[in-house]
Amino acid sequence: MKMKWNKLTALACCAAALACSAHAADLKEIRFGVEASYAPFESKTPAGELQGFDIDVGNAVCAKLKAKCVWVENSFDGLIPALQARKFNAINSDMTITDQRRQAIDFTDPIYAIPNQMIAKKGSALQPTAASLKGKHVGVLQGTIQESYAKAKWAPAGVDVVPYQTQDQIYADLVSGRLDAAFQDAEAASKGFLNKPQGAGFAFAGPQVVDAKLLGEGVGYGVRKGDASLKSALNGALKDLKADGTIDRIAAKYFDVKVVLK
Repeated sequence: MKMKWNKLTALACCAAALACSAHAADLKEIRFGVEASYAPFESKTPAGELQGFDIDVGNAVCAKLKAKCVWVENSFDGLIPALQARKFNAINSDMTITDQRRQAIDFTDPIYAIPNQMIAKKGSALQPTAASLKGKHVGVLQGTIQESYAKAKWAPAGVDVVPYQTQDQIYADLVSGRLDAAFQDAEAASKGFLNKPQGAGFAFAGPQVVDAKLLGEGVGYGVRKGDASLKSALNGALKDLKADGTIDRIAAKYFDVKVVLK
């Protein structure tokens, strides 16, 4: 019986592998959900075209799979519901893998990891702690891990955590003085705000914030529960693009530090 069971298991695994390969070969189009106001990961050119690290990597994945890339814009906090409603096939929008999100969707292997950091006016002396931020207004992108962290760790101590639909709105209210600080990916803050004219007079406030449970350990593509074929195809393409250095070369265009997870 053991021999027969092993043979049956092996045959089943082979059949599953062939099915996945066939699905990947038949993949004609990948519809990626994206929230396009989070430079340098995803944003728009003055002409309205999508650009950024996630966009370039996504296009490389589609090219590897010989599939057409279609980008579907959506608010960040609505990406998971929209994926579940089949408005697109996968989420490709700097979404960190967390246990909470895994309850609703599946993820590919982690692709990259970016530290999380707060920004505020230079000389503010603000720190990313509940004690320092008590009574202050802190902007976060709605639906992000930064929002979850701030509401769990800071809000109970009297910090006004303010969610926004887009990151650009956060930066605008930070400049206008409606916000005392903003909490987001460090690279998004650096490339999307601090290194631009509107970011003059602002800087990182305090050290990087680390919390494996709430802030996760890396970014991956979100796929619907049970969509094993697409997940396998995406993982295969990402593995190849990491191995041949493609994702590292793309990352070097956008980041000053190593971010790609091997």
